[in-house]
Amino acid sequence: MLRPHQHRLLLLLPTATYRTAAFVEAARHLGVDLTVASERPSTFQDANPGGLVTLDFSDPERAVAQARAFARDHPLQGVVGVDDDTAVVAAAIAGALGLRGNGVVAARAARDKHEQRTLLAAAGVPVPGFALHRIDEDARQLAAGVSYPCVLKPLRLAASRGVIRADTPGAFVAAFERVKRILEDADSRAILIEDFVPGREYALEGLLLAGELHVLALFDKPDPLDGPYFEETIYVTPSRLPEDDQRAVAACAGRAAAALGLREGPVHAELRVNPRGPWLIELAARPIGGRCSGALRFGTGDGGGGKGWVSLEELVIRHALAIPLPTLERERAASGVMMIPVPGAGVLREVRGVDAARAVPLVEEVAIIAHPGQELVPWPEGARYPGFIFARGATPEAVEAALRAAHRRLQFVLV
Repeated sequence: MLRPHQHRLLLLLPTATYRTAAFVEAARHLGVDLTVASERPSTFQDANPGGLVTLDFSDPERAVAQARAFARDHPLQGVVGVDDDTAVVAAAIAGALGLRGNGVVAARAARDKHEQRTLLAAAGVPVPGFALHRIDEDARQLAAGVSYPCVLKPLRLAASRGVIRADTPGAFVAAFERVKRILEDADSRAILIEDFVPGREYALEGLLLAGELHVLALFDKPDPLDGPYFEETIYVTPSRLPEDDQRAVAACAGRAAAALGLREGPVHAELRVNPRGPWLIELAARPIGGRCSGALRFGTGDGGGGKGWVSLEELVIRHALAIPLPTLERERAASGVMMIPVPGAGVLREVRGVDAARAVPLVEEVAIIAHPGQELVPWPEGARYPGFIFARGATPEAVEAALRAAHRRLQFVLV
């Protein structure tokens, strides 16, 4: 185990995140001191003043002041945000404390879908046609002036929550009112209207080093994402795209990151590919969401001295702390994850068939996150998956088949 001297990482973890265990394990493996910051006080904070701190994620300037006060007694050498909101806070803290990270302006641009679209279009990055509208505008008047099919989406919600395709003026009006209801408790009062871009969708996981994008993995999304809602399901890597198309996807993502001003740390990009080439759909200044990082391992597995595989979280932590990176090469095996679709609206009573799903060849883990008594909310109002299935094998085709077979064995009982 590595034990760098005086390496303390400030990890910004919202209380509702899936990411805690993976980052804590990566920090433990590296032997770095870890301070977990959340937006709500922990009952254990007084007992562990160096390991826990409360920051106001809704106000980056206040969070900077809180982090600066904490760092007087516990000097920080790195900061990492794990989602879109905390990426902005992490950038503000990094700038104030002289740590490695992106500028706040760039992080905000990645966070706001309209600002991102505007900058990318100006830089010549292929993006859908788009227009910003207030939620108090007349939906019927707007419906008469847009091109179809189109996509309505909130500016700052994650995991495709509130994203709806409309093919007709009537569907547009219904979608607009639905997104408006979803935004009632949000801090944004605007809706982005975009042209629908046909084609297969792909996810790129990368790491920026001094402005250069290093592709860590390119995921196929074998299930078409054509709407009307955009709940994701399967990610499989390595991609089955032809090599020339893969290079074009990577180049598009790299141009997008540069156009936003991002220079350091993880990026997660969503792109579509059609006969006209790749189109940038979203780019976030954070690692892949949920528990999907479990599908990624780096190195050869022996690691020299029995170190084993390197996780995505370890790469992110090493980069933030300027600890040398051992490798950016993904394992040779194919791997994948299924974000288990929400089976319907209702309260979860039980999940049957978990052992049978785990017994499917190539399946490594079936992680049910939802608990009995929890309300399951389908997309577009919902944004949380009931669980994840992971598989590894010799080919992407075999991994995809294993994920589907395991899913068929699960039965969610709702009341």
